[in-house]
Amino acid sequence: MRNMACKLAGVHFKNPIVMASGTFGFGKEYTRLYDIQQLGGISGKGLTLQPKAGNTGIRVWETPSGMLNSVGLENPGVAAFLRDETPNWESLDTARIVNLGGGSIEDYVTGAELITEHENRLRRLGRSSIDMIELNISCPNVKEGGIAYGVQTETAREVVRQVRRATSLPLIVKLSPNAENIAGMAVMCEDEGADGVSLINTISGMKIDIKQRKSVFNNVYAGLSGPAIKPVALRMVHQVAQHVKIPIMGMGGIASAHDVIEFIMAGASVIQVGTYNFMNLRAGEQLVSGIMQFMEQENISSLDEIRGII
Repeated sequence: MRNMACKLAGVHFKNPIVMASGTFGFGKEYTRLYDIQQLGGISGKGLTLQPKAGNTGIRVWETPSGMLNSVGLENPGVAAFLRDETPNWESLDTARIVNLGGGSIEDYVTGAELITEHENRLRRLGRSSIDMIELNISCPNVKEGGIAYGVQTETAREVVRQVRRATSLPLIVKLSPNAENIAGMAVMCEDEGADGVSLINTISGMKIDIKQRKSVFNNVYAGLSGPAIKPVALRMVHQVAQHVKIPIMGMGGIASAHDVIEFIMAGASVIQVGTYNFMNLRAGEQLVSGIMQFMEQENISSLDEIRGII
């Protein structure tokens, strides 16, 4: 028997494959392609307290070995998600993760409170639709000139601390590669009571239209993802794993079962798949199969045998 299952913050994952926020919607669209309950988990589209229309102009640009995106967290808002999407999530036999962003600490806290209250009501009825919150601290702090919360450790500390107080749900903090010290940022999250960290978010990049003589994006810069960033992401996951005891969700350029295994060997408990979903609409299904094949070829009974061995 080959066992791909693991636990993260008390939540059961049948395998390490989690669909990354912003690349899988809330899962419904992909149900037309394959049974998404084969997945270990889904991190839903990033939510903010109020609905957001997202950025104007070009939003996605393909790059060698990846893509740039400037979507701008377009989303229906927390209340609409809880009303319209959680009924479907109740029926899913996979870990369900809400990705929460915000432009102020108050927005983060209120969003976390609403999500937690909704889930607690369901659990009193013997039901459930949300297993954990993934806190996106790469959002710009609108009260401090737009600098992302996740760049400076002490700025991020207050967000993590306040949200930790606001929710009883398992809390995972999603780290930015632009952090001044990503290992230090992870240690801070652990100290403030986070149940895990996920990394990395996109790397800031740019594309110039040389005929128009301007950036192709209205916001000038955009987030780079895909296989091009995998070596950087893998290094950061490995670095963080040396400094914290809480589990890690690794992500960044994963596009094969071998990539998944590398992240697990570097110390990730589970991984998230993002850009590869656009390259291969059946990515999740094929990665689960590929990991099982690797375990059989290498005579690995459990992923615990290789987790963090580097």
